[in-house]
Amino acid sequence: MSQEQLELNKSLSPAQVWALALGSIVGWGCFVLPGDMFLPQAGVLGTLIGFTVGAFLICFVAVCYSYMIKYAPVAGGAFAYAYVGFGPSAAFICGWALVLGYIAIIGIDVAALALIFRFLFPGVFEFGPLYSIAGWDVYTGEVLLMTAATLLFGWMNYRGTTFAGKFQVVLTFLLVVGICSLFTGAASLETAQPANLLPLFAEHRSAFSCVLIIFAISPFLFAGFDTVPQAAEEFTFEPSRARNLMIIAILCGLVLYALVTLAVGIAIPYPDMLAKMDAMRAAGGTAWATGEVASMAFGKLGAVILACAVMGAVCTGINGFYIATSRLLLSMSRGRILPAWFGDIHPKYRSPYKAILFTIAIVLLTPFAGRSVIVWIVDMSSVGTGIGYLFSCLAARRVILGSMGIENRALSLFCCTMGTIASVLCIVLLLIPGSPAYISEASRWCMVSWVGMGVFFYFSNRGEWAKLSESDLRESILGRKDIPVFFKSRSPEVEVQAQAD
Repeated sequence: MSQEQLELNKSLSPAQVWALALGSIVGWGCFVLPGDMFLPQAGVLGTLIGFTVGAFLICFVAVCYSYMIKYAPVAGGAFAYAYVGFGPSAAFICGWALVLGYIAIIGIDVAALALIFRFLFPGVFEFGPLYSIAGWDVYTGEVLLMTAATLLFGWMNYRGTTFAGKFQVVLTFLLVVGICSLFTGAASLETAQPANLLPLFAEHRSAFSCVLIIFAISPFLFAGFDTVPQAAEEFTFEPSRARNLMIIAILCGLVLYALVTLAVGIAIPYPDMLAKMDAMRAAGGTAWATGEVASMAFGKLGAVILACAVMGAVCTGINGFYIATSRLLLSMSRGRILPAWFGDIHPKYRSPYKAILFTIAIVLLTPFAGRSVIVWIVDMSSVGTGIGYLFSCLAARRVILGSMGIENRALSLFCCTMGTIASVLCIVLLLIPGSPAYISEASRWCMVSWVGMGVFFYFSNRGEWAKLSESDLRESILGRKDIPVFFKSRSPEVEVQAQAD
């Protein structure tokens, strides 16, 4: 197979990349978490402050990513950047953590389809009862629905990003229109008034704790902008434009999250809404606060409006993270850090088709898990993406310190420091016992299982990449031997030094 056939197809325009980022940021959580987590655990103001602080600090992470995209515009994103800064072992840890975060988000979005169709078409897919997990009944019909969606988006990405990128733009447009319509309708209700937003913070915890709970899951909420560096090899434009695309996507995501949360909070006193949802759950019904607000605002038409927004969010999320996951696995395979099987490029479609097949296989477990189990993955995903952010910020700092001719070096280092602080805070809040955002026991066991699988892959394939010289490994991961890296080589005689630009 020729070198040309082994390259990914350059087909993503700036609009498609922006849509990829925003559509991946605003997914399932935007519509389900306001009633399930945001308002009950943080209150309206606690949630909005948490969103804002999280988005502000995540923007620094995006700036660090933009430095690294210009430095090494290849598929793999944070995995490749961790290699540049710290070597292959660190790259594996970073890459495997990100694979966890990305696949978890695909699974979350796929699982949301069951909730959407229970709201739109009650009873239609609830046939063939199988079992119940954590209070959520799993049905054969919904398993078939989610399986079909998993296979459909897998097939689209198998055939390359040309169609997937265009489809992402359309879905993102539907997403934005749907959310704006939902907020406008909720704010126009006769019952809507600012007093409905009280209490501003959850009454059972301090205001500071409310903000921390939302801020801690910022890596989950805004995960999606980092799909941009994963697709850097497929840009049709200069990598330097990626920074603005990512920051604009993060800020737009902040606004859309806020609009949905305010829509749920303002329709009626939100404590009353939450009590109503609890009563529906106790009666065995499908409790969805966002769906209830849409019905109040638009009646039956509300179902259609909300369907456009949610389907746009879910489908853009699935599509975006299929792209990110498969490109990450491709990059890890190129460096022999995962088996070579993951790195095969389709001769016709120029897609990493075997990495996509692996992603499909893992996500196909989701339909059997149930919505309640999928909620446990939110925290786990935040830890995985937070680790990716941390490695990227630290690698960017090493590149800036070790390279000559860097403009605005002090400002660049400040951005790296702020991004590092944001990443560390998120990880610590999620993993330290006693933290208001400490992840659940179920999430911890899921993480242990994933770490165990990672240890197996690391040691089973370590002999492959350990045989390669540093220059060959660099060419495999970064595409070129002349890109300086900033870690101590395994062999002193071939130690890689940072070079002047």
